[in-house]
Amino acid sequence: MKKKSIKALFFALSMSAALLGSAAVSAEKTETEGTAVADPKAAEIPEDGVYRADFNTDSGMFHANEAEEGKGTLTVKDGEMTFHVSLASKKIVNLFVGLAEDAKKDGAELLEPTTDKVRYKDGYEEEVYGFDIPVKAIDEEFDLALLGKKGKWYDHKVSITNPEKLEEAETETETQP
Repeated sequence: MKKKSIKALFFALSMSAALLGSAAVSAEKTETEGTAVADPKAAEIPEDGVYRADFNTDSGMFHANEAEEGKGTLTVKDGEMTFHVSLASKKIVNLFVGLAEDAKKDGAELLEPTTDKVRYKDGYEEEVYGFDIPVKAIDEEFDLALLGKKGKWYDHKVSITNPEKLEEAETETETQP
């Protein structure tokens, strides 16, 4: 009797696994009128335009400048996304999309800083470094390594969330000096 119940349990588990695997494959290969549906990540890319979005990091030391209230500018053009963030100072000299160990390798494509002018609520202005970061997906954490002034690389996790499209007048105002 034990052998039969073990065999029945094994059969039930095998069938469940097969059905789950089949459902996963079906979900990946959903077809509409004989044509595969586009990559679900592609559907998450906002339409072309300029957006304000949150810059989320795993560190209190690495964040958007407080004058920017934790936000940066997401630009979407032809399905490609770039996020510009003004940082808190000029102490971060390079960024790398990926891990610090890969950033140290020959040929690594380091992101160079821009010099951004930020204005605080009290009217004080300051020059800080900003970076244009290529983004693959919204609401998805990714690795971003940073190089500090002292020459040491640090690994961080970041994400870009809550994009809100800017009106044309807001976009023109932000791009003028």
